[in-house]
Amino acid sequence: MFIKSIVERISRKVKELIRGDPEYNLVGMDSHLMEMDNHLNIETDDHPRFVGICGMSGMGKTTLARVIFRKFKRRFQAVSFIENVSSRSKENGLVALQENLLSDMKLKDDEEKWDVLKGINVTRNRLRDAKVLIVLDDVDEREQLETLAGNCNWFGRGSRIIVTTKDRQLLKSHGVENIYPIKGLQEREALQLFCQEAFHNNSVQFRDQNLCNGYVSYAEGHPLTLKRLGFYLRTKGGKVWSSLLARLQEYPDQHIQEQLEKDYDALAETEKKMFLDIACFFHEEDQDRVLDLLEASSGYRPTIDIVTLEDKSLITILEKKLWMHSLLQRTGREIVRCEDREEPGKRSRLWRRDDIFEVLRENSGTKKVQGIMLSLSSPRQKEDLNPEAFSNMKKLRLIKICGVNLPPRGLDSLSNWLRLMEWHQYSLGCIPESFQPSNLVELIMHRSSFVELPMAFLKLKKLKVMDFSGSEKLMMTPDFSGCPSLQKLIFEGCTKLSEVHPSIGALDRLILLNLKECKKLLVFPSAICCLPALKTLILSGTTLSLQNFFSGLTSLVALDLSDCNLLDGALPDDLNSLSSLESLNLSRNNFTCLPGSISQLPKLKSLCLDNCSGLQLLPNLPSTTLVMTRECTSLPNFSNQVVGSTSGGGESTVINCHSEVSSLYPHCQPPGMEEQIHQNDKYHGMPQTGIPSQYDQECPSRNIVSNELGGLTSAGGSTSDDMLREASGVGSARKRKMGEAFGQGEMAKEVRFDKPDQPNAD
Repeated sequence: MFIKSIVERISRKVKELIRGDPEYNLVGMDSHLMEMDNHLNIETDDHPRFVGICGMSGMGKTTLARVIFRKFKRRFQAVSFIENVSSRSKENGLVALQENLLSDMKLKDDEEKWDVLKGINVTRNRLRDAKVLIVLDDVDEREQLETLAGNCNWFGRGSRIIVTTKDRQLLKSHGVENIYPIKGLQEREALQLFCQEAFHNNSVQFRDQNLCNGYVSYAEGHPLTLKRLGFYLRTKGGKVWSSLLARLQEYPDQHIQEQLEKDYDALAETEKKMFLDIACFFHEEDQDRVLDLLEASSGYRPTIDIVTLEDKSLITILEKKLWMHSLLQRTGREIVRCEDREEPGKRSRLWRRDDIFEVLRENSGTKKVQGIMLSLSSPRQKEDLNPEAFSNMKKLRLIKICGVNLPPRGLDSLSNWLRLMEWHQYSLGCIPESFQPSNLVELIMHRSSFVELPMAFLKLKKLKVMDFSGSEKLMMTPDFSGCPSLQKLIFEGCTKLSEVHPSIGALDRLILLNLKECKKLLVFPSAICCLPALKTLILSGTTLSLQNFFSGLTSLVALDLSDCNLLDGALPDDLNSLSSLESLNLSRNNFTCLPGSISQLPKLKSLCLDNCSGLQLLPNLPSTTLVMTRECTSLPNFSNQVVGSTSGGGESTVINCHSEVSSLYPHCQPPGMEEQIHQNDKYHGMPQTGIPSQYDQECPSRNIVSNELGGLTSAGGSTSDDMLREASGVGSARKRKMGEAFGQGEMAKEVRFDKPDQPNAD
């Protein structure tokens, strides 16, 4: 009893010390510990368990492992925390780390000497029956794991081996099943950490609030950056704060740059190229599109390179999009800038407007330039282009140009290595005669001046995307027989286009055809019915005859016939042949009723009839179909509503719910359009998913019976503008998704801690 009372008193003192230890009150640590508790399951004295903590440099992997070690080490018979395994093994060898491990556990005689193999046997024999807690920090090679903690048979029941690393694949290959991908701080937590370092407390002085939010936004939840910047600014005045923040937008912090650049230096050559391409050009881009553009290009093996970058915590793949933390993106861009600090034309990649225009005006480009891309979000301006601007850029793979005035006498040359050619407002009617882009994968020339396409564009065996949206002078499509790999064909807004070449019927890989607003299109080959892969067809704003038009399109998922001046009888009776159709847009037409075959579409999820002012009767539809009938003023009991129709003919309505429904599903893309072909400010997405049951609980006054939403989308143009405008939350949803990828949650504009009654984030 006496011994027990001593133990209890000492335990209370230890707990008080722990609670007062700053290392146990770290910002954001509670949520990490809760997650790790599920992986560690310390209370269960089961078989030995390996637990991995992975993530990019500076995210707090070591700090989290140290807190766990200090919190639980008293529950184990023997413990060891080995920091910086990677660097120490390279400096002193693995034997030194083996000795360190057993010395920590009081299981090594100072006079013992061994090699690696003997060290493995000694470690395994002496720890076999012991309940141990081992932390191996910053492991980067499998040999380190195999030497220090081979497998579960080395340790006694209840043992826990925690491994921190940037390489998820390293953990998987060692059989580690419990892996915690550590994420950045939520924005409120990030502000709290920054203020702790900058002001010695959690509050933001009112005059510094905007600047604090600027630094928090810059760091994007990265603890090491927040601490470093906050500490540096602790004694600095307001002018220094403003100046540093402005400089960081151009040049990253040198210390953080050096830390992250080490991860880049450890990559193989093709992985480095992929990292720089994503950092400079492909952040937020569709993974499949990037693979198409870079496949077999300059020695790339893009599939394995992307997987490796994800395994090493350098990118995140979320909903098939490539996301890169902003600090890593800045690191990549700084690496490229440092290829030649003074001469942009001697760098491998160009993305800044000023650098690009300097190179194009002065013809200072070299064969080192592999990619030129102007962001669509940049302010538009026009610059004169030197006719020989591309003559020395013989290895150019990727080009995206907007708002550049072409010389009256034309261009002298373009690289035949191009895989992406995206040139908006190309004002010439021809291209250089020497241009033979046999490797071209995407040809995107919005608002071009072509009357007919040059011969160089007619024999492109690798071409997958052809987009001439807004080319108002184009009168006819080319012969497609020389482009057998085409998947996306877009002529939206080609108002003089009068004919589609019959060879379109041979495009057995075509999944998207967009002919929106091709008002003069009168001749359309019947061969379209033979397109086996077509998923999305957009004919909005055309006046084509639709009889016997859809009979063979059994793979079609999304169909847009809005604003086609359709009268009664214009829609064919054989619509039920569209057995895969999920979204049908018939808005802004002039019929009074619909053919009964619509009710026989087995997979129809969304039917848009907005602004059909003459419509008097709705067909019976499955209960899973959402029918949108806004401004259908001739319908009985019209009330500008969204109607969910049941197969029995009954109806339930959601009063004025269209904006709320859209806001619930801004992140979903429509069926048949799994990817966005290219960034375009006219791109829209229609929500498509089940309405969750909790929506009824949150809004009990609304009665929703339809379970599915669907819609139509075109890359390079909107479909049913009224219907799709409400899905404009796609952009904000992407920000949320990136927040999820890096642990930030929704990005608030501003977070404040200046109220006296504001609770701490901890």
